Parts: sequence; structure tokens; C-alpha cells
Amino acid sequence: MATFVDRVQLQVAGGSGGNGTASIRREKFKPLAGPDGANGGRGGDVILEVDGSTTTLLAYHHKPHQKATSGGFGKGDLRHGAGGEDLVLPVPDGTVVTDEDGTVLIDMVGIGTRFVAARGGSGGLGNAALATAQRVAPGFALLGEPGQERTLVLELKTVADVALVGYPSAGKSSLIAAMSAARPKIADYPFTTLVPNLGVVEAGEHRYTIADVPGLIPGASQGKGLGLDFLRHIERCHVIVHVLDAAALESDRDPVGDLATIEHELATYAASLDEEAGSRVPLMERPTVVVLNKTDLPDGADMADMVRAQLGEREVPILDVSAVSRKGLRELSFVLGDLVEKARAQLPEPEAAPIVLTPRAVDDKGFAVVTEQYDGHTAFRIKGDKPERWVRQTDFTNDEAVGYLADRLAKLGVEDQLYAAGAVAGSTVLIGPGEDAVVFDWEPTMVGGAEMLGRRGTDERFEDHSRPTREAKRELQRTRTEARMQRISAMEEERRAGHWADPASEDEAR
Repeated sequence: MATFVDRVQLQVAGGSGGNGTASIRREKFKPLAGPDGANGGRGGDVILEVDGSTTTLLAYHHKPHQKATSGGFGKGDLRHGAGGEDLVLPVPDGTVVTDEDGTVLIDMVGIGTRFVAARGGSGGLGNAALATAQRVAPGFALLGEPGQERTLVLELKTVADVALVGYPSAGKSSLIAAMSAARPKIADYPFTTLVPNLGVVEAGEHRYTIADVPGLIPGASQGKGLGLDFLRHIERCHVIVHVLDAAALESDRDPVGDLATIEHELATYAASLDEEAGSRVPLMERPTVVVLNKTDLPDGADMADMVRAQLGEREVPILDVSAVSRKGLRELSFVLGDLVEKARAQLPEPEAAPIVLTPRAVDDKGFAVVTEQYDGHTAFRIKGDKPERWVRQTDFTNDEAVGYLADRLAKLGVEDQLYAAGAVAGSTVLIGPGEDAVVFDWEPTMVGGAEMLGRRGTDERFEDHSRPTREAKRELQRTRTEARMQRISAMEEERRAGHWADPASEDEAR
């Protein structure tokens, strides 16, 4: 079972916002006292945070789907929904977060560094928040927005000051175990180390971290062995240490050839790396130390004497050490400490990230209307953050909510743009991207709301029905009397004109 994972694909989703509610407050002797529907709670965010106690991405290898909790629904009596809790995911120091296209979103270096991987959706407004002087009694509420969904790639690049590179079984793990408190697996066969090991070394006033890069063999930069999987762990180091096996059992190998092979693999890997290194020193220009290991053995000591002069042409420190007898380890620790301190001193001062202000353009309407083919006919698609968000918040089972959406779109200028684009009544209109768009037949004079409500957002039950004054009553009575007298006069004139006949006289005539 794997215990170390340094690259995972993580699917994160923020919590959905809670729906608002439509409610009417009821009081004694006043059953309709106004709207009191509360807002829904906001959904929680998914946050990545650098944690010093986390050294692997194994947890997300087993659980690649992570979602924050959703917000609670609003209730009557102005009881707002509870906000969803943020989901904080610990990641190791040195984790690089990219999207599916490979674009780097953040390089998470430093304990406590945070990155919002997926934002939670906003809660919907209740009808109390939607009430205005013109919309006294909204009979609808807004829905909560769904949380943001993203697919991210997390890649761990170990943050170490010194990187040990070399052939398998060259003694890298033994050196780390002898110089620090790390206890990696050590055995007498190749590829014993399957994951990078990290240790802390203290040499006088120097304190630095040291890591090994396992599995480097010829062709590692093209994917052979384990090198391609772990070469990324040398990108952040200040010093490179070539650990050479001076007592190699293979007859076709020697320390000089091993060094040339490893340097070739590093140069091939660095060709694509240095373009993205930024302010860091190119990989092949960083301080280098050559270590001849296993010189406690007779064959190892003889080989070290044979190749020392040839290696000395590189003008880099060359040390004879033995991880078993601890020969030369103290000197090695101080040499590395000095090189690390010099490299740290040359690092540029950290600069605060600039604040980028992106003001909205003067002529930016916040949306766009494009023409496309839909189901064999010409359709008009509305794209923009506001219209798309408003559609997500609309309850299409409520006519008044649909009417409210129409009012918002008209106020934004959508209808004018549709007219300008050539849309007519009955044209197909889509709001939103892709197949998730809302499709409807456009009616410029769309009216929503129940018929009893009169104007949208009003309710006759909330109108002021105060008692009429005495003058108003007298005027009403005078108007009614005049109308009655006019009807009586009209009937009398019809009778005198002979329009009326006596039924009894008609029967006698027959």
C-alpha cells in the first residue's frame, strides 16, 4: 500500500447557498403584517492550507472528492439560515496547485499559506429583503447559488536546502540517516528507496534540510526508473550533492561515469524547468558538491584515490565519506551549511504581491448577446455574470419570481440589446453557457405574478382601507340619488309615450 503520494487530481466543490424563504408575519388582529422571510446561509469554502505536520498527499489519493457544507435555508420570523462551514484541507509545504490545463494557480510555500480552491455559493434573499416601497409584499424568494466546482492538480515539490542525487544504492539514504534524525529504509538492493526522504541537519550555527531523490538511472528524465516521478523534488534546493558509489560492484561503472550520467539527466530535465524557474538560479548553475561514499572499504578507498584527480577538474568540493563509519560527515555537514547560507543570502527580498485593480469599463454593460444556431433555428444567447447569476437564483415555478427576473433583465438593458440584435417576440433566447442554459421564448412584455396581486409585488390585502369622511359619504349619497331620479324620469317618459301597454286590455281585444 502506498504511503507517499506527491501528485493527485482533486475535485473540489464549495457548499451551496441556502434558499431564501417567502413568509408573512402574523400578529394579533393583524393576520397579514408584512413579509418576514429570511435569507439563506452562505455555503462554505474549500480552502487549501500548508500544514507543517503533513508530508504527503496520500489522503487525497484515497478521497479525491472534497465538498464543503451547504448553507441552511431561511425561515419565517426573520430567522436567517446558518452559514456552511469552510472545509480546510491540509497540504505539505511546497505544494503547487494547477488547473486542468496546467496553469499554475498558486505555489504554496510557507506554513499557514492559504488558497481558496472553491468558493461557496451565496445564500438566496428572503422576501423581507426583497420588499421595497413599490414591492410591498413579495410572494417569492431567491434561491441559493450552487458552490464553485473545480478540478485541480496538486503536485508536491519538496522544500529542501540540499538535494542528494545519485545512482540507486549509492548510499543516499544512509547519509541522511547518519547526518539527521531521519530513519529511511536501508537495504542492499537497488531501488530500496521509493519515496523522497527528508531530514534536518544541524552543524554549528547552520540548520538546513536535506533530501534524497530516489531512482535516478540513465533515461530517468524520459521516464525510466523512478526519476521522472521525483526529479521535481530538486527544483527548490539550493545545493546539489552528487553521491557517488566508490565501491560499486558493477564492472562497467565508475564514479566518473556515474557523475556524467546523472548530470546529463539533470541537464535534460532542467532544459524545460529553467524556463519556469523565475527568480531561482538555474538548476545546473547551483552550488555542487561531489561525495565519494563507501570509502571505508578497501576497494572504495582505492577507487577514490584513482578518480580524485579527474573529478578535481570540475573545481567543486570533493569529499571522501562513509555513512557506516561516519568518516568525513562532520566536514560535509559544515561545507553544506556554508553553501546553504551563501545561497540564502543571495535570494531576493520577498516582495508583497501587488494589488491589482481592474475597474469596470465605462461602456461595459455586464453582458453580451450573441447569435447562434439552436435546434435548427436562430437563437440569441445572453452571456454575463449578472444574468447567469440571476437565472440561478430564480424559482421558475413561481410566476412572480419569473416576472422579477424579467424586470431585472429589462432594467439591465437586455431587452434593448435583444431588439438591436434582431430578436422579435417568440424568438428563442438562452441565458447561460453550454447545455445548462435556460431556454425560453422571448416575450418583451412578460408579466409575472398572481392575478390578484395587481401590480407586481403588491397585494390588495395590504392596501389602506380607511373609513370615508362625512363629505365623501354625502357626495356618494347625492350621486346615487341623482342617478335614481334620472332612471325614474326616463321610465315615466317611456310610459307617457305609449311604450308601455296594459296586459288586461290586450286580452279583451283578443
